[in-house]
Amino acid sequence: MIRHLLSGADLDAGTATLVLDTAAEMATVAGREVKKLPALRGRTVVNLFYEDSTRTRISFEAAAKRLSADVINFSAKGSSVAKGESLKDTALTLQAMGADAVVVRHPASGAPHRLAEWVDGSVVNAGDGTHEHPTQALLDAYTMRSRLGRLDGLHVAIVGDVLHSRVARSNVLLLSTLGAKVTLVGPPTLIPVDIAAALAPGTDVCYDLDAVLPDVDVVMMLRVQRERMGDSYFPSAREYARRYGLDGPRMRRLPGHALVMHPGPMNRGMEITPEVADSPRSTIVEQVANGVSVRMAVLYLLLGGNNR
Repeated sequence: MIRHLLSGADLDAGTATLVLDTAAEMATVAGREVKKLPALRGRTVVNLFYEDSTRTRISFEAAAKRLSADVINFSAKGSSVAKGESLKDTALTLQAMGADAVVVRHPASGAPHRLAEWVDGSVVNAGDGTHEHPTQALLDAYTMRSRLGRLDGLHVAIVGDVLHSRVARSNVLLLSTLGAKVTLVGPPTLIPVDIAAALAPGTDVCYDLDAVLPDVDVVMMLRVQRERMGDSYFPSAREYARRYGLDGPRMRRLPGHALVMHPGPMNRGMEITPEVADSPRSTIVEQVANGVSVRMAVLYLLLGGNNR
């Protein structure tokens, strides 16, 4: 098993499959009366979050606690970071405290990679800027495999704000490694030039959502990240929804078995309508539940399953 999980590219097919298989075993814990395993007893996991988060932070905390690890939640707000402390000095502080793993979310792309140079423990990237979010890609892959029985040969459309989406980048890398075909869909202003070739050969780009819907097994809608937009990337929210939003009529153009996914949080009525988000095709709530199992698997394999 790898020492750190910083990018979807860190995982080859064998390692990614090991994580997914381990997550399936971890999922059985959720059905027990006592939802805990002793696997990481005596280990310390630090959640180091420089950006606001609900699903990811709570998911990692639940995962570590279910494995009996000691958990320290560190928020940049109200800490020495607010007084100007650098990432390196924070890392050295965590090192001195004996952190076995640091789960980090940071607004700067590449920050987890730097952190991995400064601490002896394992580093897990929980989202860095607009770069990557590998555990989200793993839980998405796990959800697809659970629902559809396979990943190899699936056609997945990732739709929307690809430009600012760390989820999209990690999903392209991981899904391509596991044999799925990925098509990026969105307005030209929100799909970086040459991103498909740069991430994974064989990834397609399409600017017409209606053209791809009849041929996909999974459609993954991305949140429009207005907080990262300094300029206007499309005429209006209404125009974006008209061309790239997934509504009832568009959902009915999907094949009968196709899934609808969204990493959350959602802009209901913009990239996805309530009718679609709450439909039986939707895996959005299921993705959140699967996130705990997948993150349990990642922490276990990094800290407990590699004989360190």
